[in-house]
Amino acid sequence: MFLSVAVAAALVSACVPDTPPRADEGEPGWEETVVHDEAYAYDIWIQGGSVVDGTGAPARDADVLIRDGVVVDVGPVEEADARRVVDAEGLVVAPGFIDGHSHAASGLADAELSGARPQLAQGITSVILNPDGGGAVDLEEQREEILQDGTGVNAYQLVPHGSIRRAVMGEENRPPDSDELAEMRALVEAGMEAGGLGLSTGLFYVPGNYAETDEVVELARPAAEADGVYHSHVRDEGGYSVGVMASNDELIQIAREAGLPAIHTHIKAFGPREWGLSEDLVENIEVARAEGLPIYADLYPYEAAGGSVAGILIPREELAGGRDALVDRVGDDPAERQRIVQGIAESIELEGGADRIQFRSVSHAPELEGMTLEEASDERGLDPPELALELEMEGGAGFITFGMLEEDIERFMVEPWMMIASDGGLVPKGEGVPHPRNYGAFTRVLETYVRERGVLDLEGAIHRMTGLYREAYPMLEERGVLEPGAAADVVVFHPVRVRERTDYLDPHHLSEGMEHVVVNGRFAIRDGEFTGIRAGRVLPD
Repeated sequence: MFLSVAVAAALVSACVPDTPPRADEGEPGWEETVVHDEAYAYDIWIQGGSVVDGTGAPARDADVLIRDGVVVDVGPVEEADARRVVDAEGLVVAPGFIDGHSHAASGLADAELSGARPQLAQGITSVILNPDGGGAVDLEEQREEILQDGTGVNAYQLVPHGSIRRAVMGEENRPPDSDELAEMRALVEAGMEAGGLGLSTGLFYVPGNYAETDEVVELARPAAEADGVYHSHVRDEGGYSVGVMASNDELIQIAREAGLPAIHTHIKAFGPREWGLSEDLVENIEVARAEGLPIYADLYPYEAAGGSVAGILIPREELAGGRDALVDRVGDDPAERQRIVQGIAESIELEGGADRIQFRSVSHAPELEGMTLEEASDERGLDPPELALELEMEGGAGFITFGMLEEDIERFMVEPWMMIASDGGLVPKGEGVPHPRNYGAFTRVLETYVRERGVLDLEGAIHRMTGLYREAYPMLEERGVLEPGAAADVVVFHPVRVRERTDYLDPHHLSEGMEHVVVNGRFAIRDGEFTGIRAGRVLPD
């Protein structure tokens, strides 16, 4: 049986390394050149592990046999003719983790980053791209870009409403006319035909914020007709406009009227005005689910969100027409500038204050990276709203903002319809001070919320990273569980050594504890080392 956390900790706590994992070191030293060798009955035999199969069922001792990229058997195996044998005694064997909110698309299309090491080091074998209504309109072109240099992880694509709206209407703050709506609908249909999982919206951001609910319902219908989902960064998470409760109600309305599952992505009660509303949000979703609506959510396990001056602090109505129009108005009209500064000041208050905003990327002023807005304001001798606007005028600035309560995070996390996601991507090492979720979201859950705090048990945590995705997304039926016939995405990890190694000021560190990661039947990590194999696919094929 699976060792309890306490027993396992007692056995190995003295052995937990303080040095970086081998996976951080240099180039891979092991390669696999074929998928299946006909001289062997099986490609991989994982022996003696504690199998957590992704369904939420209790862990059990079992072996796993893999052939031709497919799981052939999960159970007791006395003898097997396998090319590669993995001794998993004392280790957990689980389905590869699925990241339902990933900004890795541009990285996967980059030859230097497409191996997806930060994801693999967390046990992530599949990512869902184009969240928040952003990303490629042409999914076929995006597919080709990702596959050009190979991808270390599987990639699914959402159809991005915001990008489609921008392609058809620019950044105009108005409803579409009938021709524009028809053109947008045709682009959604094309995206679904190209393999899209569903419609993604970012109703908090420009230009998605300019869309009314009936527009979104109309554009969600072709996704529903293709058995897709509705995946939404809702209109407001922190009291900027209608509030998170009304925004969640809108998501439920869209699911009901369009007739499809809905995912409230990276759910949160953000900022002092919304703190404590997790209980009410859970109740709203439970009522909708009792009605028969398939409403789900995902979250990342951090008290800080990521954003930018334009994305969060500047009022939406001021962004109509795009950034160049904003720059012109600020330069030409002192009254306009003062109105925007006042709006930024109100947004900073909603964030909880300038001391809760930490710059992560300021390409034109890298010396500010890692500073809080309050510290940078003291350094520059400008009030925080004035400095924020100046940075936007000079090219923009990204930041991390500490706007959530741990009590709300834990209240959300335990819900049976709550999945784990990262909201992270692929960031070149040494570039800026990115959010640690890029490197450690999934391992943080296992380390902090399972092992240290006991918010979830291991089986429940892995279910939220794997099998629950298969329930929420109709097109993921081959992944998310360990059972005969499933795609052979498998992780083998140490239950105590698995951990994140990143933090808010020093984020560029890979997670550790993943001993083996198999993607489509091939080792991406073996014995703690990256193999260099890029066996991922853009799915569905």
